Amino acid sequence: MVTETELALPGGRTLHVYDTGAGLPVFWHHGTPNTGAPPRPLLPLAAELGVRFVSFDRPGYRTSTPVPGRTVGNAAECVAAVADALGIGEFALMGHSGGSSHALACAALLPERVLAVASLAAVAPFDAAGLDWFGGMAAASAASLRAATEGRAAKEKHEAAAEFDPDVFTAADMAALTASWSWLDEVVRAALAHGPGGLIDDDLAYVTPWGADPARITAPVLLVHGEQDRMVPAAHSAWLAGQCPRAEYRPVPGAGHLSVLDHAADALTWLAAQGRRASEATTGAR
Repeated sequence: MVTETELALPGGRTLHVYDTGAGLPVFWHHGTPNTGAPPRPLLPLAAELGVRFVSFDRPGYRTSTPVPGRTVGNAAECVAAVADALGIGEFALMGHSGGSSHALACAALLPERVLAVASLAAVAPFDAAGLDWFGGMAAASAASLRAATEGRAAKEKHEAAAEFDPDVFTAADMAALTASWSWLDEVVRAALAHGPGGLIDDDLAYVTPWGADPARITAPVLLVHGEQDRMVPAAHSAWLAGQCPRAEYRPVPGAGHLSVLDHAADALTWLAAQGRRASEATTGAR
């Protein structure tokens, strides 16, 4: 069962929070545009592994108050606030697509609280040295993010005229979207029900420095990325693997941006094992 609440933050802001109950806390970071609802396809495995999914709609989505100019690193403040409100000390992190970027930034900024990170199809920092950031992106994906580099007005204009281009997804992606990960359609519709504000804020954040250095992540990190990803090319995770001190990079042959989620169960199993190992180590050290 997923409990949903509104968390009051300083300055009159709110965050829409999700919580599945007891177990090893794993903060789920959603992609763009999605809501923060815990990933339904993983809930049975989470229960089996004793994982407690905790998550939230990022500012600008649904009832979470917008924060103009937010960066990827600002997610750490949200995670800390939710964890404190729920009485959670240490936790693991997991995300997909841009959600993985937010998870990694949180790990860099909250090293004393993060046990492990599982990242699927992450977007590297825009200022990643030596990375051809747009290289290999489908035309529609690159155009959307290039519009964001020109500022909010240009991004809003782009979104007003943008149409879905199926070329961003592979045949394997479309198969996942209609079967194993059809849940994504539901959260995308919910995320856009009140307009593209959250999506625009996300994309503006992706083309802005994170305000967090992946090299400062002390927890173990698993980076999973589809080798055929046309939305966020695998070079992004390969670059991140070279920055994170304790990273394991798993490129997935034949997988694209959505179909890589068919490997999310393995990533969650890894995360639960790493999280428990780290938690036991820190408990024993006290």
